[in-house]
Amino acid sequence: MKILICTDLEGVSGVVSFEEQAYATGRYYEQAKRLLTAEVNAAIEGLLEEGVEETLVVDGHGPGAICFEELHPAARLFHGRPWAWRVFCDEVIKTFDATVMIGQHAMAGVERGTLNHTQSSKSIDYYKLNGRLIGEIAQWALKAGHFGVPLIFLSGDDAACREAEELVPGMATAAVKTGMSRTSAISLAPAEARRRIREGIKQAVRRHREHPLAPVAWPGPFVLEKKFFHSGSVDGYAGHPMAKILDPQRVQLRSENIMDIIYA
Repeated sequence: MKILICTDLEGVSGVVSFEEQAYATGRYYEQAKRLLTAEVNAAIEGLLEEGVEETLVVDGHGPGAICFEELHPAARLFHGRPWAWRVFCDEVIKTFDATVMIGQHAMAGVERGTLNHTQSSKSIDYYKLNGRLIGEIAQWALKAGHFGVPLIFLSGDDAACREAEELVPGMATAAVKTGMSRTSAISLAPAEARRRIREGIKQAVRRHREHPLAPVAWPGPFVLEKKFFHSGSVDGYAGHPMAKILDPQRVQLRSENIMDIIYA
């Protein structure tokens, strides 16, 4: 079995601040990166114990948040910006049997979702796909699902876990912190968070082998509505072949193919 690991930073135990921990300029950013990398390594250990033969880690946090020198020796890392998305999709994603998410947060606006946001905490109010609010969990699940790759496990705050379980009924999750507000949480101690991730992902692999989860695939055509905080973001879509500007803060992207718009 080959597993693709998508990572983010805001859902890691102990991370509760954008400015001090999640932004590259934050005074505790390097510490937060080490916390994420340790959670990723715990996931890899669990996968290896279940006989997974290959793992690829996708560094999904904007400025990058994996400590390369501390990454588990069994893993490989896809990193760097801007991402070679087309090549990655056409050649890499489809070669994996399943995907998991480590360090994930809830979508923008979720009550008590610690550090909740969708793509940009500074510019985006919400995403709606065919009238349904979505966040980064659904984005990744739909992208992987397009290539027949199911999402089988997620770790993050409790709100992110609930979001994933609603999107993929029956999937395994591991909550490493409980959100009290957007910028506060009750976090598990690092060792306990890593234990739950290791055990949870083992359970996910076993469950998927016995009762395989289906890839996330929604019927088209697709209409993705984005609402931004500022009009300047919408201005950038003027003349876009798939875009319709609704008002100074909202734009719609339309396509028959989910891949055209899910990360556009």
